[in-house]
Amino acid sequence: MKAPARPLPYSAAAERNREPILQVLQEILPAAGRILEIGSGSGQHVEHFARALPGWIWQPSDLPEALPGLKARLALEVHANILPPLTLDVTKDDWPKTTFDAVFSANTAHIMPWTAVLAMLAGIGRILGPGGLFALYGPFHDGGQHDAPSNIEFDAWLKARAPQMGVRDAVALAAEARCHGLDKTGQWAMPANNRILIFQKTH
Repeated sequence: MKAPARPLPYSAAAERNREPILQVLQEILPAAGRILEIGSGSGQHVEHFARALPGWIWQPSDLPEALPGLKARLALEVHANILPPLTLDVTKDDWPKTTFDAVFSANTAHIMPWTAVLAMLAGIGRILGPGGLFALYGPFHDGGQHDAPSNIEFDAWLKARAPQMGVRDAVALAAEARCHGLDKTGQWAMPANNRILIFQKTH
């Protein structure tokens, strides 16, 4: 007897935030290019964005344990502008060897150790071409000043689960990004007290 198919991975948060994020991407991205998604997770974001931004070639990626579910979702429909998912651990030397015009990542920085966040910024600095954009979605604070009680509670919940996790400081992120040629050029307020931070490869 054939084993029943495993249910596809699903993120309620991704389903809720995909349209607001898309609106920002449509605003900041040019008509076409190559974009790397770090931490593609369930694949709901990349599917949605690839349909709405047909001029962009999307390269999904994630840790090895996430790839089976991600591949299963993407296999259900032909996506001419989504490349096969790559294994990517930002702390290791297995980054793509190609150059990208943009990088996108959602809800990753607060679940990574800070050392991994630094490694991610360094890797993005290497693979982004001149003028390339990095869009980072998630909850942030500014020098320890949270903009909502819910983010204070979320930060405490994360740190109770694992001390190396936590809501990241947008000011510290911008300072570290500059070390890798990435200048923070703006930010967008998003639903549920999240933001998108925008960085550009300037040097």
